[in-house]
Amino acid sequence: MADGAYDDRDGTIWMDGQLVDWRSANVHILTHGLHYASSVFEGERAYDGKIFLSRKHSERLHFSAGELDFQIPYTVDEIEAAKEAVLKANGFTNAYVRAVAWRGAGEDMGVASKRNPVRLAIAAWEWGNYYGDAKMKGAKLDISKWKRPSPETIPVHAKAAGLYMICTTSKHAAEAKGCSDALFMDYRGYVAEATGANIFFVKDGEVHTPKPDCFLNGLTRQTVIGMLEDRQIKVHERHIMPEEMEGFEQCWLTGTAAEVTPVGQIGDYMFEVGAITREIAEGYEKLVRT
Repeated sequence: MADGAYDDRDGTIWMDGQLVDWRSANVHILTHGLHYASSVFEGERAYDGKIFLSRKHSERLHFSAGELDFQIPYTVDEIEAAKEAVLKANGFTNAYVRAVAWRGAGEDMGVASKRNPVRLAIAAWEWGNYYGDAKMKGAKLDISKWKRPSPETIPVHAKAAGLYMICTTSKHAAEAKGCSDALFMDYRGYVAEATGANIFFVKDGEVHTPKPDCFLNGLTRQTVIGMLEDRQIKVHERHIMPEEMEGFEQCWLTGTAAEVTPVGQIGDYMFEVGAITREIAEGYEKLVRT
């Protein structure tokens, strides 16, 4: 598939139970999800024809929908089959896969939308490194002016579209400063996550990562913690104050899109792309293809 605008490409998208031409995969302007963020999604990667942790992603899509008070009208098994169909129809073996479910257009067009149908679509495209050459030399991060919200204010453990509003604005601000991404603190002032990735730090041969009590506990994050434990590397999941970053030696980001990306700088704090970072990045590359 050639690069270009995402609404103007050759290819096939699975939408509401059938494969449709890429350019025909459209929704009405009065779609509820567009106006009120009643939308959840998953980002997944296929490596050599197999989607890494595919079923866990489909299960989380169902969980996220439940957190937003709607039910996806397709089972996990049906979603799994649809993802395979999309990859096959487009001839992809290495690709990014996006499943998205939302409240569509219907009889309701206010905050409430119980009478509107729930829609589901799955698309896939070829996508390289999320942070470009930062994969090798280390990404540079800005510190966002926004904070991740309290669990009392929003369903923070859902992968929901509305939670990404401040991610977009923060990433735009970061890119304007020549950075790849932005780091959020949470509502209490602790280090939280980047705009689309979890974060890890290294100090004295041990790893420290924020406790995911108000943000998404990413599947890649969980995978990497398992990799560290398999290597007998101590992992501290805890609250981290921003000033602690001065004492950390290494840093990396994790996410389906980011995979394992080293970080070289956050604000005024500098990090080396050290041995543990390289080992985990290389180990992850192997793991997703086994």
